[in-house]
Amino acid sequence: MSEPAKLVPPPLKNDCFALPADTHWTPVDEAHALLKERLSVCVGAEPVPLAKALGRVLAQDLSAARAHPPQPNSAVDGYGLAHAAVTEGPQSFPLVSGRSAAGAPFEGHVPAGQAIRILTGATVPAGVDTVILQEDVATDGKSIAFHGPLKRGANTRKAGEDVQQGDVILSKGRKLTPADLALAAATGVSEVQVFKPLRVGVISTGDELAEAGAVARVDQIYDANRPMLLGLIAQFGYEPLDLGRAPDDRATLKAFLDEAAARADVILTSGGASAGDEDHMSALLQETGSMTLWRLAIKPGRPLALGVWKGAPVFGLPGNPVAALVCSLIFAQPAMRVLAGRDWKLPQSFKVPAAFSKSKKAGRREFLRARIGERGVEVFGSEGSGRISGLSWAEGLVALPDEALEISEGDLVKYYPYSAFSV
Repeated sequence: MSEPAKLVPPPLKNDCFALPADTHWTPVDEAHALLKERLSVCVGAEPVPLAKALGRVLAQDLSAARAHPPQPNSAVDGYGLAHAAVTEGPQSFPLVSGRSAAGAPFEGHVPAGQAIRILTGATVPAGVDTVILQEDVATDGKSIAFHGPLKRGANTRKAGEDVQQGDVILSKGRKLTPADLALAAATGVSEVQVFKPLRVGVISTGDELAEAGAVARVDQIYDANRPMLLGLIAQFGYEPLDLGRAPDDRATLKAFLDEAAARADVILTSGGASAGDEDHMSALLQETGSMTLWRLAIKPGRPLALGVWKGAPVFGLPGNPVAALVCSLIFAQPAMRVLAGRDWKLPQSFKVPAAFSKSKKAGRREFLRARIGERGVEVFGSEGSGRISGLSWAEGLVALPDEALEISEGDLVKYYPYSAFSV
């Protein structure tokens, strides 16, 4: 009997972040392009009164029910008259009896060569096309005296000069702001058709997890991901659903996913997204044939499972809280915008001088926990993805490109404040 072949160890790399050969590692830009191409809105629509529409997403274009302003009106307190009767130099017009005030318009006609007292916001009476400021007039209560010439239409607002009846004032997919509510109300809109709130279910996985405050075994850690992700979802403006913690058991996790798909529009899980013996999340998605991509060229966070479970999109996030947060901001946040009915949009970054130096290897997009200091943008003292304290210390992320890079203090780097992600 021949001896079994001797095992030969691979060369020592001493780099846990090295990308294995012969494996396609999806760049961040490619992953974004795939998400943008494949995702679409997954929630229904409903009518809501304007008073309850703040923060909701329009499900259809919104048109003005009437013009704004609906009639010509005065922009100032002054006197209204017909421009054709004005001459150059000093002149005097008698005043007609009455006045035009906001909400109490003058119902008659102002003859040419006469004037009428008019207040800001008041409807311009028939016969009037120009208003002169009260500061430019002398009056005894019976007539006014002023210097000509005047500009035709001065100090007046035309009917519909802001918005015409039937104009599209807000587009489908817009998240309604307080200013949007003002515009809708000013044009006579009392009800809007909006998408239903996106419901996002969150599941933590792993036998190593214990609930914060509970008695934990020495081999367990407290679940930091679920409260973090539920908080993120609420700040994104969606409806968070706490679906609990699943053990490292494939059948049980499948039951968790079944319940999540029945209750939520999209599912976020943390843990089990890689290819280890207990990485059941990616294995389940592979079994259904719905796995689309999961090896991403990103640090931290390369194990990211993306798939569909019974119609609900699933983001299988890494179990490490730092990686889970980064992947949520970089991938789940823009994806959930689309699922909620909004447009695909990546967060706004800023070029800021680096208050650090670093030698970066090629191959992956790197995101460093960062915040703005006196000398520029500072990064957390350790890049170790196990340092959860760095998430709280940071106020944003520095993004370093895929290629190799030498960064010296003062070099401009790309910085994303957390606020750019609505956090």
